[in-house]
Amino acid sequence: MDEPRLMTSLDGEPRCSWCAGNDDMIAYHDAEWGFPVVDDQRLFEKLCLEGFQSGLSWLTILRKREAFRRAFAGFDVAKVARYGSRQVERMLEDASIVRHRGKIESVIGNARRALALADEFGSLAAYAWRYEPDPARRPTTASTSPESVALSKDLKKRGWTFVGPTTIHAFMQAMGLVNDHARGCATRPRAEKARRSLRRP
Repeated sequence: MDEPRLMTSLDGEPRCSWCAGNDDMIAYHDAEWGFPVVDDQRLFEKLCLEGFQSGLSWLTILRKREAFRRAFAGFDVAKVARYGSRQVERMLEDASIVRHRGKIESVIGNARRALALADEFGSLAAYAWRYEPDPARRPTTASTSPESVALSKDLKKRGWTFVGPTTIHAFMQAMGLVNDHARGCATRPRAEKARRSLRRP
């Protein structure tokens, strides 16, 4: 497979080409994307936001992220799991987020299932990191991987929704379960250093 493309920003730094031309995306790329996360709240948030992104651009979701955090109690899993029809109707009136009933209800249902996962495995992080791919077997470009397919399949079996293989692959890239920064990207070695020093859950 071809190596992911690079672009050179106005500051002279080589970066993954997908963040080209937008300050919000560059900031996200440099500080978040590909850096390993073991915090359950952040992992849950990203799973939810990737679900909302379906059919939309990540930039759209990124710019609405703070509004989503307000709507979903900072993605506190226990709080969201207690949401009911009143909260759903409130969010359907909230123009600052994506007003999609199915996706809103999915977040609530997935929060309840995330609690069950934490009970079973000790944390959502401990469950998710069981699917960390072997870096030696990583393709250089792909929209899915055997691990994202397996994780998606298991989540669906457990009742999760909006967790298809492509969505899960994007989640794994963003949360640092893989380092998919392009070779030559200035952020890649920093993300790799963080992965090497990470204490897996």
